[in-house]
Amino acid sequence: MNKFFSLLAFVFLFSTATQAQSIVTFKQLGHEDDMIYGMSGANSFYFKITPLTEMNGSKVVLYFEPSQALIKEHSFINVVINNKPAYSGRMTRDSIQKLTLNLTRADLSNDKFLKVQIKTLLTITDDECKDLDNPAMWLKVKNYSYLSLVRSSKSFFDNVNISNCFDSKKAIVYPSNPTLSDLKAVAWAYSRLKKTQTRDIMVYEESKLPDSVRNYIRVGNMGSLGNEARDLVKITPQNGQGLFYLHKSISLVTDTTVRMVEVKGMLMPVKTATQENQVKEILFVTGGDDPGYEKAITALGNMNVLNSTYGDYLLIQTAQNTFSKTLDENRSKLSLKQIGGISDFLSGIGSLKSAYTFKNSDFSFTPKEVEIRFVANYSALNPGDRGFFNIYLNGLLISSEKLDGTGKLNSAITINRYQHHKYNTLEAEFRFYPTSGHCKDSFTNFFAEVDVDKSYLESKNPFVTTDLSFYQYPEAFNTGTTRIIVTKDYAKYAAGAMGEIIYELNNNINANNFPEFVYSESVQPADLKKFNTIALLSKDDKLLNEFPDAPIKFDRDFRLYNTDNNKPVYSLSDTVSNGLAQIFYGRSNNATLVITATGTHIAEAFLASTKSITEQLSTLSSNVCISDVNSNKYLFNINKSSENLEYIDTKSGLTRFWDSYNLYILLGILILILLSFLYVRSKVQKSQELFND
Repeated sequence: MNKFFSLLAFVFLFSTATQAQSIVTFKQLGHEDDMIYGMSGANSFYFKITPLTEMNGSKVVLYFEPSQALIKEHSFINVVINNKPAYSGRMTRDSIQKLTLNLTRADLSNDKFLKVQIKTLLTITDDECKDLDNPAMWLKVKNYSYLSLVRSSKSFFDNVNISNCFDSKKAIVYPSNPTLSDLKAVAWAYSRLKKTQTRDIMVYEESKLPDSVRNYIRVGNMGSLGNEARDLVKITPQNGQGLFYLHKSISLVTDTTVRMVEVKGMLMPVKTATQENQVKEILFVTGGDDPGYEKAITALGNMNVLNSTYGDYLLIQTAQNTFSKTLDENRSKLSLKQIGGISDFLSGIGSLKSAYTFKNSDFSFTPKEVEIRFVANYSALNPGDRGFFNIYLNGLLISSEKLDGTGKLNSAITINRYQHHKYNTLEAEFRFYPTSGHCKDSFTNFFAEVDVDKSYLESKNPFVTTDLSFYQYPEAFNTGTTRIIVTKDYAKYAAGAMGEIIYELNNNINANNFPEFVYSESVQPADLKKFNTIALLSKDDKLLNEFPDAPIKFDRDFRLYNTDNNKPVYSLSDTVSNGLAQIFYGRSNNATLVITATGTHIAEAFLASTKSITEQLSTLSSNVCISDVNSNKYLFNINKSSENLEYIDTKSGLTRFWDSYNLYILLGILILILLSFLYVRSKVQKSQELFND
């Protein structure tokens, strides 16, 4: 077994140049071990296929682990690719089973997705009626299942264009001394890439770009591009024009590959120098002058423009984003179809489920209560049949009702803020059990379908508090204009963090948040009352003094303590690269987020902070977050009466001396008392001896 996993690890990481194949695991594509439950279950996987993939010769390799309780000879697995049967077979006795299927061009959908659906029919007792609700009926699709994709440059120049090139981009490159426009371009490019990818997006200064990165987005005004980069852009924009230009080339590259060779029964890695043709793609986002460059950046935020540009370049004369919709039109009541739900026709017996996901930020404000309504049709129940409709939220059963003979369902439940999280999974389950004695004849008699157009989520009341918390981020910035402020000297370190912020502000069904970008030195105190503010600042930036409502004041040395054990967690004087984020209401009740970074790895600290505050946080009231470059983070709720915040500079020198050395002083006093006791005792003993004499 160890050899097996070792082989997998190396196969996933490396592929030989002679096969010109790329191995991508399900885990790399965002899928962990996937469970399929019940006698008859199904699960679907969707994979975006890039234009450089040649489907003929590519493969999908599935590893699955069946329940140990199954009768393998009477249990079956079926694989459907692009809605067509691809494989059906009995399970074997192996604990981990492998299935390899060859792919063809016919397996790809028109929108260039590969859909792989796995269906099961499982048996435990050889009696279908007894197997209905047995919890031992499951199959696990392992996350090291993978796609083996043939990379071909044969149709590279014809098939790759601006509309589909974002799926394969790995990095964003910006000038070494970026302007605000460059930072804005990086942020919107980052947001666009993150909507299509699950892997981390790298952000580089042009001088630090590794030679191994050959597929990236290059931002910058034409005047800021070096001679080598300008030579690659064959279209010259005029003043006032923005430009998207996709450079494409193929070159022969010498590389080192690793393959596994069996030596005396052991698999050993062997390095081999090979030569292969590698493609190079650079998408330039630029302009003839500053106004033209701004038009190109504005177009980056317009998905309709990006998705419909099928050529290698686009000259932009005018650009605007007109996605704004009213609150009632799109943000307080969301149909299941709007949040990505699809109509699933469910049939069978036992448990039949449909799953949906939604975020608080899909609404215009953090909801205090959410009404969940399901409208569905199902086959009417016969007398004696038992049927139920259950609603699960984040794995917990929140509603259950009986089905009847009408075949119509209109069910609603209202949940409060303690029941829903920042990110939520909603499941609708039909459970059907036929009349006793008719089980074997009823397996296909029941069917149901949720109407995703008429079913909806409706936010009833906004969650309003006196103190803002990360639970309300990013939707706290949905109303009004937002300004992103950055310390000028720290601007080049903030590019990746700004990308994460822009992505989160627009990571909802109505992405229309287009913040302004300004340097902190140009911000007037009065401006902070007019806009929502997101500031990425150095700890010495004078603008920090203009946030009197901030939980933490940076003009004074401070320590933060763990309330459980009263141990210091963070101190401003730390030399470790940390990011500190704090969220609060400003002077005019405007949403304000301030992020500072310290240490030598400032860019990493900024990025760590912006990622930490968007995770599924376990508390509703955290307003301060400390994170470091090693993915460690601490959450705090800081207010005026907090005992876990201490300002060091408010204490006298004698008090600080006592705080630092009190244990040593007490130990010294204890030792003196002990020595005094021993001295007195020796004197008493000596006096007694003289008296006795």
